[in-house]
Amino acid sequence: MHTLSGRFIVIGIILIIFLLLDWYVYQGVKTLAIHSSDTIKRWVGIIYWGVTVVTILLLLALLFIGPAQLGLSLRSFIIVFVFSNLFFKLFFTVILLLEDIVRLGRWLVSQVANPAPSGEGTAIPRSQFISTIGLALASIPFASMVYGVLIGAHDYRVRKVKIALKNLPKSFEGFKILQLSDIHSGSFTNPQLVKKGIDLAIAQKADVVFFTGDLVNNIADEVGEYKNMFSRIKAPMGVFSVLGNHDYGDYVDWPTPDAKRNNLDTLIGIHKEMGWDILMNEHRILKKGDDQIAVVGIENWGAKGRFPKYGKMKEAVKNMEQVSVKLLLSHDPSHWDAQVIPEYNDIDVMFAGHTHGMQFGIEIPGFKWSPVKYMYEQWGGLYQKGKQFLYVNRGFGYIGFPGRVGMPPEITVVELVRA
Repeated sequence: MHTLSGRFIVIGIILIIFLLLDWYVYQGVKTLAIHSSDTIKRWVGIIYWGVTVVTILLLLALLFIGPAQLGLSLRSFIIVFVFSNLFFKLFFTVILLLEDIVRLGRWLVSQVANPAPSGEGTAIPRSQFISTIGLALASIPFASMVYGVLIGAHDYRVRKVKIALKNLPKSFEGFKILQLSDIHSGSFTNPQLVKKGIDLAIAQKADVVFFTGDLVNNIADEVGEYKNMFSRIKAPMGVFSVLGNHDYGDYVDWPTPDAKRNNLDTLIGIHKEMGWDILMNEHRILKKGDDQIAVVGIENWGAKGRFPKYGKMKEAVKNMEQVSVKLLLSHDPSHWDAQVIPEYNDIDVMFAGHTHGMQFGIEIPGFKWSPVKYMYEQWGGLYQKGKQFLYVNRGFGYIGFPGRVGMPPEITVVELVRA
C-alpha cells in the first residue's frame, strides 16, 4: 500500500511540474497571436491545451498499462509523442527564461533610472520576435525526433574500414569481415524496413560475419519472424556470434531462476537455428591453405556501470598460442581498456557494440560527437592503441527511443590487409 501511494505521489508531482511547464510555455505561445483576432486567440488556446491533455493521458497510459496490452507499435508512438512534446517545451522554456531574465534586468534599470508613480504598471511586454525565434528553435529537436523515428531508425549505412596487421598471413590479405551488432529485435515494428538492412548486409559479400551481441531486448521470443530473416545472412567462412548484456534476461522479473535459464537456453538455440556459431568463452580457427587465424568470442564483460562480467577470457584463448592473428568478439567496448589491453596483448582486433552511439549525435568528416562519449571513451568507429585495434559498431537496431538522430544504424565491413 505504501509503495502504491508513494508511486501516486511521484506521478502527481510529475504532472504538476508538467502543467507548470505548459503554463510557462503558453505565455510565449500567446505572444505569437497577440495581434490576432479573438477567435484565433481562442483556437490557439484550445489547440495548445488540447495537446497537453492528450499528452498527459498518453503518459498515464504508458505508466499504468503494460507493454503487452498497449502493443509495441502504440507504445513506441506514445513514447515519441510524449518525449517530443517534452523536449519541445523544455527547449522553448530555455529561450523564454533567457528573455525573462533580460526583461527583469531592463525593468530593474527602468525602476532605478525612472521610477514609476505609485499604482502605475511598468511591466515590460514579452517580445513577439523572441517568442517566434523560440518557437522556431524549439521545433528543431521536435522535428529531429520525428525524423529519427520515421526515417533515421532504418536509414542503414555501410561503413568500410581497413585494418593493417603486420602478422596477417598472406592468404588472408583482403579478408572481408561483416560486423553487425545490437539488433534488438524486440523493438522492431516493420519487417520490410528491417529486410532492407539485411539485404544491404548480404550484398557486401563478406568472407565471414561477426555479430557482437544483443539480439533481443530481454526475451528470446522477441526474435519471432525476424529469425528467418536474419538466417539469410551467410558467409563462406561462417557467421560467428556472442551474447550482449540484454540477451541474458537480466532486466526482467522472472518467476523462477529456471525460467530465466530456459530463456537464455532458448536464445542460444535460436542463434544455432539461424546458422550462427555462438561462441561462449571459446574460439574457432579459420584456415586458408596452411594459414590460419583465430576468432575468439566471450560472453558479456562490462567494466562500466553495473554491467555483468560473464566473459572468461582465459577459457576462450586456451590452446591458440600458435595462431598469428586473433580476432575477439566482445560486446562491451569497455572490456578493451579494462582487460584486453593490459592482459592480452596478442589480441589484434576486438569487435564490439553496445553503445548504439546513444542513437543520437553528430558525425561529419573530421568530427564526431555523441553524449555517450562521456561514459565510454571508445563508443563508435575504429580505435588503436599500440599494435592493437578496436572497432565499435553503432548498432543495427534501437531500444528505448524508437529512432536514431544523426547516428544511423550501421553495417560494418572491415578489410584486413598486411602492413
